[in-house]
Amino acid sequence: MEYYDRLLGGMLASLLVGAAVGLHPAVRFNVGLLGGAVVATVFLWDAIVRRPPIPTSEPGYAAAAVIWHVVIIAFLIAGL
Repeated sequence: MEYYDRLLGGMLASLLVGAAVGLHPAVRFNVGLLGGAVVATVFLWDAIVRRPPIPTSEPGYAAAAVIWHVVIIAFLIAGL
C-alpha cells in the first residue's frame, strides 16, 4: 500500500466515522458527517499541499483546495 492509498483510506474512514457519529441520537447526521469531512480535509491538505504527487505549478490545484475549504466552511456555518 502506497502513501496516497493510505491517504484515500484515511479520507474514507473519517467520512464513515463522521456518518457513524451522526447516527447517534444526540448528534444530527449532517453535523456528524461534516465533522468527518473536516477531518478528511486534513488528509486532502496533506495530499495536495504538503506532498503533491506531481508538481503543482498549475493554479487549478490551489483553486480546488480553496473551493473545498470554502464549501466545508459554508456547510459548517449553515449546520450550526
